[in-house]
Amino acid sequence: MIKAAVVASLVGGASAFAPSFGISNSRVALQAKQDFLEASPYWDQTAVPVNTAKPKAPHTGKVVSNKRIVGPKATGETCHIIIDHNGELPYWEGQSFGVVPPGNRAKDGKPHSVRLYSIAASRYGDDMSGKTTSLCVRRATYWCPELQADDPAKKGICSNFLCDAQPGEEIALTGPSGKVMLLPEDKPEADIIMVATGTGIAPYRSFIRRLFEEDTEAAAAYKGVAWLFLGVANSDALLYDDEWQTAKAKAPDNFRLDYALSREQENKKGGKMYIQDKVEEYADEIFTRLDSGAHIYFCGLKGMMPGIQDMLKEVCTSKGIEYDQWLKGLKKA
Repeated sequence: MIKAAVVASLVGGASAFAPSFGISNSRVALQAKQDFLEASPYWDQTAVPVNTAKPKAPHTGKVVSNKRIVGPKATGETCHIIIDHNGELPYWEGQSFGVVPPGNRAKDGKPHSVRLYSIAASRYGDDMSGKTTSLCVRRATYWCPELQADDPAKKGICSNFLCDAQPGEEIALTGPSGKVMLLPEDKPEADIIMVATGTGIAPYRSFIRRLFEEDTEAAAAYKGVAWLFLGVANSDALLYDDEWQTAKAKAPDNFRLDYALSREQENKKGGKMYIQDKVEEYADEIFTRLDSGAHIYFCGLKGMMPGIQDMLKEVCTSKGIEYDQWLKGLKKA
């Protein structure tokens, strides 16, 4: 029996986000095949770049564009930021970059520490030049009940720096880092189940662009189903929705999409529809796909995990399978 890979990149803080305000991409490079940043064979991961730029010697990138991508009713502000790295900081889909915000910490005068952000672009970048990368960043703020306003003293240093960055502004980048979220390109028949809350969508945008947007060997070879689950607050917060709809139209047999809108939908118990509730609607099918070798990825809030684990346990019980033993059979990255 082939077992699945379970991959998670989770954070504890909140992140809600945004809409169908599409990112404007240059299509010029799409006229040519994307083959100049590929391994040989394309699925070989032995030479994945890691930690090219270190915290003590970060790479200096420059902002190309910075666009708010959430609607007015979204809970918070999320931005899509394109950064030029001049082709000097190659990366693969599923990796992260570190950002070192300028200035020093107020408490001890030391430089700010590195903040990690999942990369929201394929290795070729939004313009397909291989010289840019993209980040999806939610502005971190703190609402003070006493002030009845955002407390500027408690805002997120790095997220606010990035969301305020202007074209031409320099960004100190480290990395790329991480190998656990890479695509299983040596298994083009494998299903890929992607579960995200908020800006946890970032790595999946890189996956979907590679599989359904670009002219690559990986895209040509892929025969599985890429299934995206995204949880956000409301329909004004649907990040990159236009891109997902394009992928569905282009590959209806290979791309599936489900949203959990907590403030607009109800789960089967009449409560708010969270991401774990939406995944549970397809419990049997997801279990079957996992048992047949699917890879499932989680990125976003840790709070979604208990519900999803309980769902899988219930399916195991209904099938007479011992859950802990079944779970051990999965390859956890």
